[in-house]
Amino acid sequence: MFSRRDLLAMSAAGAAMVGSSAQAATFGNPDEPPQGAVNAKSPGSLSDPGPQNPELAKQFPSAQTPPATDVGGLPMDWASFNNAPRRIQNGGWARQVTVEDFAISKEISGVNMRLSAGGIRELHWHQAAEWAIMTYGSCRITVLDTQGRPYVGDLKAGDLWYFPPGAPHSLQGLGPDGCEFVICFDDGHANEFNTLLVTDWLAHTPPEVLAKNFGVPADAFAKIPLHNRWIFQGTVPGDLADDRAAVSRHAEAPPYPFIHSLGSSPPVKESAAGSIRVADSSNFKVATTVAAALVTMPPGAVREMHWHPNADEWQYYIKGKARMTVFDTGPNALTTDFSAGDIGYVRRNLGHYVENVGDTELQFVGVFRAPRYEEVSLSNWLTHTPPKLVAQHFNIDEKLIAQWPDNGPGVMPKS
Repeated sequence: MFSRRDLLAMSAAGAAMVGSSAQAATFGNPDEPPQGAVNAKSPGSLSDPGPQNPELAKQFPSAQTPPATDVGGLPMDWASFNNAPRRIQNGGWARQVTVEDFAISKEISGVNMRLSAGGIRELHWHQAAEWAIMTYGSCRITVLDTQGRPYVGDLKAGDLWYFPPGAPHSLQGLGPDGCEFVICFDDGHANEFNTLLVTDWLAHTPPEVLAKNFGVPADAFAKIPLHNRWIFQGTVPGDLADDRAAVSRHAEAPPYPFIHSLGSSPPVKESAAGSIRVADSSNFKVATTVAAALVTMPPGAVREMHWHPNADEWQYYIKGKARMTVFDTGPNALTTDFSAGDIGYVRRNLGHYVENVGDTELQFVGVFRAPRYEEVSLSNWLTHTPPKLVAQHFNIDEKLIAQWPDNGPGVMPKS
């Protein structure tokens, strides 16, 4: 049994402990127990005497020393083409990151491919839609739509193509040095190394059926490849007009092009802090299942705090160095570093921002499995909510809220 005096003493001690704990939670250090290097006081709290790979570790400073505001256990939102094995053949190579390699990426899988001048990604088709952005050189694509309307086009860095599921197509590098590009499939399980290849089909069709199908003698196919070609070296294509004339025989042109110049399109947001260019079904009519945003920012700029209501975001970092923090319920917050060739992923509706932490321009593309691009800006929401209500949430003066950007700027300058 406890006396009244004992109970009062215990109550006072408990209150003191709560008060002490509450005092530890401060602006920039919100959690209990306190997190981050700034709260590590003992000498051994930050040291790492065990086995290490310093070259790898220094590429991820936010993992080595996360901000004190990081909390919880969000799934890994980083992957990279830099450590994905390349399948190399005469004519080019490819490497991929699917949901098998990157568990969070259920909606989109990615492929990085290089074709030499004249290198051919053989005629084929997919179960999933294929969206791609050119990152180097120039490429010629061919495709046939479901109405039997052919299309041939040339692309340069910054251009996109889109092929609906089942649309047969080919890719070929042009002079002087071929091309490189990144493909996104609208299915995290889609596999570039397991596609429907025309050489495979012919090799596994009886010769007499080929003869009937094409109306020529069976021995006309005696020299076809008995294994698929996938990527192989061909001759550099000639003039685009000649190829277009050759495929247009007895065929109409498709109503919309299968390519789009995203890199040279007018920005939807632009300022000294950077630019955002968007391609979705509103301006790239054929792209009915994939939307994209190309973001470019100078050093120190921030892709403002926002979220996407209609789809997960699959990111490809084209150049520069970035740091991204993703916020989820829990609370959960995870900060990750990205460099050129890396892939990021943010689930739909999760708040996030991206900082340019390098000393050169940052550029990345966000890809969404959706027909249109959607974004909600945190500052735009708060500045279009009654100021008195917002002020009571954050214990701030209403006059300060009036200084916040109220136009969803997309990117913000270095503070």
